[in-house]
Amino acid sequence: MSNATLRTAARATAVLSLLVLLTGCPEEPETQPRPPEPATWQVVLDEEDLSGALLSVWGAGPTELFVVGGPLGNSGFETQALRYDGTRWHDLAPGGEETLWWVSGITATEVWMVGEKGRILRWDGASFTEQDSGTSATLWGVHAFSPTDVWAVGGTPGKGLDAPNDIVLRWDGAAWTPEPLPGVPLGRALYKVWGTSAEDLHVVGEAGTLWHRGPSGWTLQSDPELARGTLFTVHGCGASEVYAVGGQDVLRWDGSAWAREPVELPNTVNGVSCGAPGEVALVGFGGLKHRLVDGVWLNEQAEEPFSDLHAVWAAGNGDYWAVGGDFLTKPSPGTRRRGVVGRFGSGQVPTEITPR
Repeated sequence: MSNATLRTAARATAVLSLLVLLTGCPEEPETQPRPPEPATWQVVLDEEDLSGALLSVWGAGPTELFVVGGPLGNSGFETQALRYDGTRWHDLAPGGEETLWWVSGITATEVWMVGEKGRILRWDGASFTEQDSGTSATLWGVHAFSPTDVWAVGGTPGKGLDAPNDIVLRWDGAAWTPEPLPGVPLGRALYKVWGTSAEDLHVVGEAGTLWHRGPSGWTLQSDPELARGTLFTVHGCGASEVYAVGGQDVLRWDGSAWAREPVELPNTVNGVSCGAPGEVALVGFGGLKHRLVDGVWLNEQAEEPFSDLHAVWAAGNGDYWAVGGDFLTKPSPGTRRRGVVGRFGSGQVPTEITPR
Protein backbone atom coordinates (compact mmCIF):
# COMPACT_ATOMS: atom_id res chain seq x y z
CA MET A 1 0.00 0.00 0.00
CA SER A 2 1.37 3.40 -0.95
CA ASN A 3 2.11 6.18 1.51
CA ALA A 4 -0.69 8.29 0.00
CA THR A 5 -3.19 5.52 0.57
CA LEU A 6 -2.02 5.13 4.15
CA ARG A 7 -2.40 8.85 4.82
CA THR A 8 -5.92 8.83 3.32
CA ALA A 9 -6.95 5.86 5.48
CA ALA A 10 -5.54 7.55 8.62
CA ARG A 11 -7.50 10.73 7.95
CA ALA A 12 -10.70 8.73 7.43
CA THR A 13 -10.17 6.87 10.68
CA ALA A 14 -9.59 10.14 12.57
CA VAL A 15 -12.76 11.68 11.15
CA LEU A 16 -14.76 8.58 12.04
CA SER A 17 -13.37 8.60 15.59
CA LEU A 18 -14.29 12.25 15.96
CA LEU A 19 -17.84 11.59 14.77
CA VAL A 20 -18.23 8.72 17.25
CA LEU A 21 -16.86 10.92 20.05
CA LEU A 22 -19.23 13.74 19.24
CA THR A 23 -22.18 11.41 18.94
CA GLY A 24 -21.43 9.78 22.27
CA CYS A 25 -21.11 13.09 24.14
CA PRO A 26 -24.24 15.11 23.55
CA GLU A 27 -24.10 18.76 24.42
CA GLU A 28 -24.99 19.48 28.08
CA PRO A 29 -28.24 21.44 28.39
CA GLU A 30 -27.97 24.89 29.90
CA THR A 31 -29.06 25.03 33.54
CA GLN A 32 -32.22 27.14 33.84
CA PRO A 33 -32.82 29.09 37.06
CA ARG A 34 -35.75 27.83 39.09
CA PRO A 35 -38.73 30.16 39.15
CA PRO A 36 -39.38 31.63 42.61
CA GLU A 37 -41.87 29.75 44.74
CA PRO A 38 -45.22 31.50 45.02
CA ALA A 39 -45.92 33.17 48.36
CA THR A 40 -48.62 31.42 50.39
CA TRP A 41 -49.92 31.21 53.94
CA GLN A 42 -48.59 28.29 55.98
CA VAL A 43 -48.57 27.08 59.58
CA VAL A 44 -45.12 27.40 61.19
CA LEU A 45 -45.75 26.49 64.85
CA ASP A 46 -48.74 24.82 66.47
CA GLU A 47 -49.96 23.74 69.90
CA GLU A 48 -47.52 20.86 70.30
CA ASP A 49 -44.65 23.33 70.58
CA LEU A 50 -46.32 25.96 72.74
CA SER A 51 -47.50 26.52 76.30
CA GLY A 52 -50.44 28.76 75.44
CA ALA A 53 -52.12 31.06 72.98
CA LEU A 54 -49.97 33.55 71.09
CA LEU A 55 -51.14 37.15 71.01
CA SER A 56 -48.51 39.40 69.45
CA VAL A 57 -45.61 39.30 67.01
CA TRP A 58 -43.01 41.96 66.25
CA GLY A 59 -39.75 41.90 64.36
CA ALA A 60 -36.52 43.86 64.13
CA GLY A 61 -36.27 42.49 60.57
CA PRO A 62 -37.64 39.72 58.36
CA THR A 63 -35.53 37.11 60.17
CA GLU A 64 -35.51 38.56 63.70
CA LEU A 65 -38.90 38.01 65.30
CA PHE A 66 -40.38 38.00 68.79
CA VAL A 67 -43.68 36.30 69.67
CA VAL A 68 -45.48 36.50 73.03
CA GLY A 69 -48.50 34.95 74.72
CA GLY A 70 -49.29 32.61 77.57
CA PRO A 71 -51.78 30.37 79.36
CA LEU A 72 -54.52 32.98 79.94
CA GLY A 73 -55.34 31.59 83.37
CA ASN A 74 -54.80 27.90 82.59
CA SER A 75 -52.54 27.16 85.55
CA GLY A 76 -49.68 24.77 85.06
CA PHE A 77 -48.26 26.59 82.04
CA GLU A 78 -45.84 29.50 81.81
CA THR A 79 -45.53 32.89 80.23
CA GLN A 80 -44.59 32.47 76.57
CA ALA A 81 -41.90 34.49 74.80
CA LEU A 82 -40.19 33.20 71.65
CA ARG A 83 -37.48 34.52 69.37
CA TYR A 84 -36.84 33.53 65.75
CA ASP A 85 -33.33 34.35 64.49
CA GLY A 86 -33.75 33.25 60.88
CA THR A 87 -32.37 29.78 61.60
CA ARG A 88 -34.31 28.50 64.59
CA TRP A 89 -36.89 29.35 67.22
CA HIS A 90 -35.74 29.95 70.79
CA ASP A 91 -37.84 29.71 73.95
CA LEU A 92 -36.78 32.76 75.97
CA ALA A 93 -38.48 31.35 79.10
CA PRO A 94 -39.20 34.61 81.01
CA GLY A 95 -40.84 32.72 83.90
CA GLY A 96 -44.14 33.34 85.63
CA GLU A 97 -47.67 32.52 84.54
CA GLU A 98 -48.84 35.97 83.43
CA THR A 99 -49.87 36.12 79.78
CA LEU A 100 -48.03 38.68 77.69
CA TRP A 101 -50.37 40.54 75.35
CA TRP A 102 -48.06 42.67 73.20
CA VAL A 103 -44.48 43.14 72.08
CA SER A 104 -42.68 46.05 70.46
CA GLY A 105 -39.06 47.06 70.10
CA ILE A 106 -36.41 49.18 68.49
CA THR A 107 -33.76 46.55 67.74
CA ALA A 108 -33.32 42.87 68.55
CA THR A 109 -31.57 43.94 71.76
CA GLU A 110 -34.17 46.52 72.84
CA VAL A 111 -37.54 44.79 73.07
CA TRP A 112 -40.51 45.47 75.36
CA MET A 113 -43.28 43.03 76.35
CA VAL A 114 -46.39 43.80 78.43
CA GLY A 115 -49.28 41.81 79.84
CA GLU A 116 -51.36 40.68 82.79
CA LYS A 117 -51.06 42.23 86.26
CA GLY A 118 -49.24 45.21 84.82
CA ARG A 119 -46.23 43.08 83.91
CA ILE A 120 -43.53 44.75 81.81
CA LEU A 121 -40.42 42.94 80.55
CA ARG A 122 -37.42 44.45 78.82
CA TRP A 123 -35.24 42.15 76.68
CA ASP A 124 -31.63 43.26 76.06
CA GLY A 125 -30.61 40.43 73.75
CA ALA A 126 -29.42 38.18 76.55
CA SER A 127 -31.83 38.43 79.48
CA PHE A 128 -35.01 40.03 80.80
CA THR A 129 -35.41 42.90 83.24
CA GLU A 130 -38.70 43.23 85.13
CA GLN A 131 -40.06 46.77 85.16
CA ASP A 132 -42.36 48.37 87.74
CA SER A 133 -45.45 49.60 85.89
CA GLY A 134 -47.24 50.98 88.93
CA THR A 135 -50.51 49.23 88.01
CA SER A 136 -52.08 45.82 88.56
CA ALA A 137 -54.32 46.13 85.51
CA THR A 138 -53.53 44.28 82.31
CA LEU A 139 -51.36 46.19 79.88
CA TRP A 140 -52.67 45.31 76.42
CA GLY A 141 -50.34 47.29 74.19
CA VAL A 142 -46.86 48.78 73.98
CA HIS A 143 -44.99 50.82 71.40
CA ALA A 144 -41.31 51.78 71.54
CA PHE A 145 -39.73 54.77 69.84
CA SER A 146 -36.34 54.77 71.55
CA PRO A 147 -34.65 53.47 74.73
CA THR A 148 -35.93 56.60 76.49
CA ASP A 149 -39.41 56.85 74.93
CA VAL A 150 -41.76 53.85 75.24
CA TRP A 151 -45.55 53.90 75.65
CA ALA A 152 -47.91 51.31 77.16
CA VAL A 153 -51.70 51.24 77.51
CA GLY A 154 -54.15 49.11 79.44
CA GLY A 155 -57.23 48.77 81.57
CA THR A 156 -59.96 46.48 82.87
CA PRO A 157 -62.54 45.64 80.18
CA GLY A 158 -66.18 46.04 81.14
CA LYS A 159 -65.51 47.53 84.60
CA GLY A 160 -65.86 51.21 83.76
CA LEU A 161 -64.85 53.56 86.54
CA ASP A 162 -64.98 50.78 89.14
CA ALA A 163 -61.54 49.45 88.16
CA PRO A 164 -58.27 50.80 86.75
CA ASN A 165 -58.96 52.11 83.24
CA ASP A 166 -57.88 54.81 80.77
CA ILE A 167 -54.28 53.72 81.47
CA VAL A 168 -51.51 55.36 79.48
CA LEU A 169 -47.91 54.96 80.72
CA ARG A 170 -44.67 56.46 79.44
CA TRP A 171 -41.09 55.26 79.93
CA ASP A 172 -38.44 58.01 79.96
CA GLY A 173 -35.40 55.78 80.31
CA ALA A 174 -35.57 55.68 84.11
CA ALA A 175 -39.16 54.98 85.16
CA TRP A 176 -42.72 54.42 84.01
CA THR A 177 -45.11 57.26 84.83
CA PRO A 178 -48.83 57.75 84.12
CA GLU A 179 -49.74 60.02 81.22
CA PRO A 180 -52.97 61.85 82.15
CA LEU A 181 -55.72 62.10 79.54
CA PRO A 182 -57.76 65.31 79.42
CA GLY A 183 -61.39 65.67 80.46
CA VAL A 184 -63.60 63.45 82.57
CA PRO A 185 -62.34 59.85 82.85
CA LEU A 186 -64.12 57.57 80.37
CA GLY A 187 -63.56 54.36 82.31
CA ARG A 188 -62.42 52.43 79.23
CA ALA A 189 -59.75 49.83 78.68
CA LEU A 190 -57.20 51.00 76.15
CA TYR A 191 -55.88 48.22 73.95
CA LYS A 192 -53.16 49.40 71.61
CA VAL A 193 -50.87 52.33 70.94
CA TRP A 194 -48.92 53.21 67.78
CA GLY A 195 -47.45 56.31 66.21
CA THR A 196 -44.62 57.89 64.30
CA SER A 197 -43.43 59.87 67.33
CA ALA A 198 -44.55 60.99 70.78
CA GLU A 199 -46.20 63.96 69.03
CA ASP A 200 -48.09 61.73 66.59
CA LEU A 201 -49.49 58.95 68.75
CA HIS A 202 -52.72 56.96 68.33
CA VAL A 203 -54.46 54.96 71.07
CA VAL A 204 -57.56 52.76 70.61
CA GLY A 205 -59.83 50.92 73.01
CA GLU A 206 -63.29 50.06 74.31
CA ALA A 207 -66.41 51.66 72.84
CA GLY A 208 -64.56 52.63 69.68
CA THR A 209 -62.22 54.95 71.59
CA LEU A 210 -59.75 56.90 69.45
CA TRP A 211 -57.19 59.16 71.15
CA HIS A 212 -54.52 61.13 69.32
CA ARG A 213 -51.55 62.86 70.88
CA GLY A 214 -50.22 65.70 68.77
CA PRO A 215 -47.84 68.61 69.41
CA SER A 216 -50.46 70.36 71.54
CA GLY A 217 -51.50 67.30 73.54
CA TRP A 218 -54.30 64.73 73.54
CA THR A 219 -57.50 64.90 71.48
CA LEU A 220 -60.43 62.48 71.70
CA GLN A 221 -61.28 61.69 68.08
CA SER A 222 -64.18 59.31 68.77
CA ASP A 223 -66.76 61.85 69.90
CA PRO A 224 -69.06 61.26 68.09
CA GLU A 225 -68.18 57.57 67.77
CA LEU A 226 -67.18 56.26 64.38
CA ALA A 227 -66.59 52.59 65.24
CA ARG A 228 -69.54 50.35 66.13
CA GLY A 229 -67.66 48.53 68.89
CA THR A 230 -64.30 48.00 70.53
CA LEU A 231 -61.16 48.80 68.57
CA PHE A 232 -58.44 46.27 69.36
CA THR A 233 -55.43 47.29 67.29
CA VAL A 234 -53.94 50.35 65.62
CA HIS A 235 -50.97 50.35 63.23
CA GLY A 236 -49.79 52.43 60.35
CA CYS A 237 -47.43 52.86 57.42
CA GLY A 238 -46.79 56.49 58.25
CA ALA A 239 -48.39 59.65 59.57
CA SER A 240 -51.00 59.76 56.78
CA GLU A 241 -51.90 56.06 56.59
CA VAL A 242 -52.99 54.54 59.90
CA TYR A 243 -55.51 51.73 60.45
CA ALA A 244 -57.64 50.95 63.51
CA VAL A 245 -59.59 47.68 63.64
CA GLY A 246 -61.99 45.71 65.79
CA GLY A 247 -65.18 43.73 65.27
CA GLN A 248 -66.47 44.60 61.80
CA ASP A 249 -64.74 47.96 61.80
CA VAL A 250 -61.71 48.88 59.69
CA LEU A 251 -60.95 52.59 59.99
CA ARG A 252 -58.28 54.58 58.16
CA TRP A 253 -56.62 57.83 59.21
CA ASP A 254 -55.33 59.98 56.34
CA GLY A 255 -53.48 62.49 58.49
CA SER A 256 -56.49 64.70 59.14
CA ALA A 257 -59.57 62.49 59.72
CA TRP A 258 -60.76 58.93 60.30
CA ALA A 259 -63.02 57.20 57.76
CA ARG A 260 -64.30 53.71 57.13
CA GLU A 261 -62.19 51.53 54.86
CA PRO A 262 -64.30 49.79 52.17
CA VAL A 263 -63.52 46.14 52.91
CA GLU A 264 -66.02 43.31 53.31
CA LEU A 265 -65.14 40.98 56.19
CA PRO A 266 -66.43 37.41 56.50
CA ASN A 267 -65.64 37.46 60.23
CA THR A 268 -64.55 39.87 62.94
CA VAL A 269 -61.09 41.43 62.80
CA ASN A 270 -58.57 41.66 65.65
CA GLY A 271 -55.22 42.69 64.17
CA VAL A 272 -53.72 44.93 61.50
CA SER A 273 -50.20 45.69 60.32
CA CYS A 274 -48.76 47.83 57.54
CA GLY A 275 -45.42 47.03 55.92
CA ALA A 276 -45.27 49.83 53.35
CA PRO A 277 -47.73 52.39 51.99
CA GLY A 278 -50.65 50.46 50.56
CA GLU A 279 -49.40 47.06 51.82
CA VAL A 280 -51.59 46.03 54.75
CA ALA A 281 -52.78 42.80 56.35
CA LEU A 282 -55.80 42.11 58.57
CA VAL A 283 -56.36 39.00 60.71
CA GLY A 284 -59.21 37.82 62.88
CA PHE A 285 -61.48 35.02 63.98
CA GLY A 286 -61.95 31.84 61.98
CA GLY A 287 -58.63 32.29 60.22
CA LEU A 288 -59.62 35.65 58.75
CA LYS A 289 -56.75 36.94 56.60
CA HIS A 290 -57.05 39.91 54.24
CA ARG A 291 -54.21 41.62 52.40
CA LEU A 292 -54.34 44.97 50.63
CA VAL A 293 -52.53 44.57 47.29
CA ASP A 294 -52.54 47.28 44.59
CA GLY A 295 -55.57 48.90 46.16
CA VAL A 296 -57.60 45.67 46.34
CA TRP A 297 -58.38 43.66 49.49
CA LEU A 298 -57.70 39.95 48.92
CA ASN A 299 -59.65 37.46 51.05
CA GLU A 300 -57.30 34.59 51.98
CA GLN A 301 -59.36 32.99 54.73
CA ALA A 302 -59.45 29.70 52.77
CA GLU A 303 -55.69 29.23 53.37
CA GLU A 304 -54.10 27.90 56.56
CA PRO A 305 -53.93 28.70 59.41
CA PHE A 306 -57.65 28.34 60.12
CA SER A 307 -57.31 29.17 63.84
CA ASP A 308 -58.57 32.35 65.45
CA LEU A 309 -55.86 34.95 64.84
CA HIS A 310 -55.09 37.81 67.19
CA ALA A 311 -52.25 39.79 65.64
CA VAL A 312 -50.21 40.19 62.47
CA TRP A 313 -46.86 41.79 61.67
CA ALA A 314 -45.61 42.98 58.28
CA ALA A 315 -41.97 42.05 57.76
CA GLY A 316 -41.38 44.79 55.19
CA ASN A 317 -40.26 42.38 52.45
CA GLY A 318 -43.75 41.29 51.45
CA ASP A 319 -43.95 38.61 54.16
CA TYR A 320 -46.48 38.64 57.00
CA TRP A 321 -46.49 36.75 60.30
CA ALA A 322 -49.73 36.02 62.16
CA VAL A 323 -50.31 34.58 65.63
CA GLY A 324 -53.32 33.32 67.56
CA GLY A 325 -54.91 30.15 68.85
CA ASP A 326 -57.38 29.56 71.66
CA PHE A 327 -57.56 32.93 73.39
CA LEU A 328 -61.32 33.07 74.05
CA THR A 329 -62.35 30.03 76.10
CA LYS A 330 -62.66 30.31 79.88
CA PRO A 331 -59.66 29.24 81.97
CA SER A 332 -59.30 25.50 82.58
CA PRO A 333 -56.46 24.59 84.96
CA GLY A 334 -54.03 22.05 83.56
CA THR A 335 -55.34 22.37 80.00
CA ARG A 336 -52.91 23.46 77.31
CA ARG A 337 -54.32 26.22 75.16
CA ARG A 338 -53.75 25.97 71.47
CA GLY A 339 -51.30 28.46 70.00
CA VAL A 340 -50.34 29.01 66.39
CA VAL A 341 -47.84 30.94 64.29
CA GLY A 342 -48.58 31.41 60.60
CA ARG A 343 -46.58 33.03 57.83
CA PHE A 344 -47.31 34.46 54.39
CA GLY A 345 -44.25 34.12 52.19
CA SER A 346 -42.32 31.71 50.00
CA GLY A 347 -40.10 28.82 51.07
CA GLN A 348 -40.07 27.00 54.37
CA VAL A 349 -38.94 28.14 57.82
CA PRO A 350 -37.95 26.06 60.88
CA THR A 351 -40.80 24.57 62.87
CA GLU A 352 -39.04 23.45 66.06
CA ILE A 353 -38.31 25.40 69.23
CA THR A 354 -34.93 25.25 70.94
CA PRO A 355 -35.19 25.40 74.75
CA ARG A 356 -33.23 28.17 76.36
